[in-house]
Amino acid sequence: MKLTGVRPAAAFALWATLWTPALWAQTPEATAPCRVAGVAHEVRCGVVQRPLDPGQPNGPQIDIHFMVVPAVARRRLPDPVFLLAGGPGQSAIALAPAVLPLFARLNNRRDIVFVDQRGTGRSAPLECEDRPHASLAEAVGVDAQAERLQVCLTRLAAVAPLRSTDDLRFFTTTIAMQDLDAVRAQLGAERINLVGASYGTRAALEYARLYPQHLRRSVLDGVAPPDMVLPVSGGIDTQAAFDAMLSDCERSPACQRAHPTLRAEWLALLASLPKPVSAIHPRTGQRENFILDTERVLGAVRGPLYAPSLAAGLPQAISEAARGRYEPLLGLAEALSRRRSGTLAMGMHFSVLCAEDGPQLGRAKLDGTASASRATPDTPFIDQAGQLYRRACAFWPRGAVPEAFYKIPPASSATLLLSGGLDPATPPRHADRAARALGAKARQITVANAGHGLMGMGCVRDVMFRFVNAADDAAALAIDASCLTGIPRPPAFEPVTVAPAGPETAVAGKDGR
Repeated sequence: MKLTGVRPAAAFALWATLWTPALWAQTPEATAPCRVAGVAHEVRCGVVQRPLDPGQPNGPQIDIHFMVVPAVARRRLPDPVFLLAGGPGQSAIALAPAVLPLFARLNNRRDIVFVDQRGTGRSAPLECEDRPHASLAEAVGVDAQAERLQVCLTRLAAVAPLRSTDDLRFFTTTIAMQDLDAVRAQLGAERINLVGASYGTRAALEYARLYPQHLRRSVLDGVAPPDMVLPVSGGIDTQAAFDAMLSDCERSPACQRAHPTLRAEWLALLASLPKPVSAIHPRTGQRENFILDTERVLGAVRGPLYAPSLAAGLPQAISEAARGRYEPLLGLAEALSRRRSGTLAMGMHFSVLCAEDGPQLGRAKLDGTASASRATPDTPFIDQAGQLYRRACAFWPRGAVPEAFYKIPPASSATLLLSGGLDPATPPRHADRAARALGAKARQITVANAGHGLMGMGCVRDVMFRFVNAADDAAALAIDASCLTGIPRPPAFEPVTVAPAGPETAVAGKDGR
């Protein structure tokens, strides 16, 4: 059959529609060919219009943008895989270039869908000022951050389609999952598979609560359940991860030899702050004079804890900082930021967390965590983030969150929960609680020496593929994940040193021998 006036890709799509019974029936207007930066081949992009306020369906609208990476195989399966990004505030489309290699096997027969959640990426982004080359002299304390957020809040009120700051109330997870289901419906998929990362796991759990009939499988990587008060648990879990790093160094003969007084050096460094220092900016390469304070040091340490390969450099970096050389610590913090894809839309970030976590700040927590106690010299990370969120959520508009949002119902379909034992943000204790609530259709896997996010580690992508590809829930829950056992913690970094030349070496150098 000859198709005139049709591009080869479109002709192939039409042929597949006619001859492949397993193909899900997208409507012609659902997507259009497009190019996305970082993705080598042509993909398809689409938009769904959604009301800003679900209570006013005829009011101002938001364009929810999404990208579809079509399956490679001719006989594709009808249940696509949707990625739910983290943060909250990450753009799923911006993550696509980094994530697609992990989805290669799934993409053979399934479309991979990236939806920019409302408030992120291309979907009415709520972005505050991004300062990638900010001076080291710029204040990073709670007062300065809260002041910048107030400026951002005023600016966002004038960003279409917002009519006032009150419209920030409509950027909650529950409303965003209603948007996600609208994308599913526009694509014509009866059921979908979800892969959520970090905050994306909370979004996936909310989608499962709202639309269990449309969910086939879920993979939750770095589980952040809805009853987890992120600003509070984050400080507690970061402190636990940091303490584990110190203890591991003390148990390691090599690390103990190199850093016999690491814990004391850390306490001495904190006790010396704030103080004027000089260091080379890790991005600009320019030397700067600035005040080094506790907030900057804690932030620089917290970032590398997310990735054990970077955390391996912390003993050396802390020892160097205690001796007055701060470039290693600042450089480690910068290394993590360079690994991240895109930036967080901070307006969306605070709209979500102030609505969902804000009401729980300062009192007993639903996840069983006691109200944050004050930090001590031995526990400086405790309540580090909580201070900022209590301050910001006092003036940030809060959306309505249904009480049912905080309760996880039993899973109606197989759910895989992945946790890293060294994770400073979403350690296994949160996945434990979620798995108990999900019940018999949940499978929890913990990798003791992994950090935040397992998808890029070793054989996890194959485990994820087998889980999603399994014929039924029973087979999915029974997959073999033994390849994840025995992964070691990266040993502490030891700098290479060169011994000074001795007399014999000097003589040999002169006569060439």
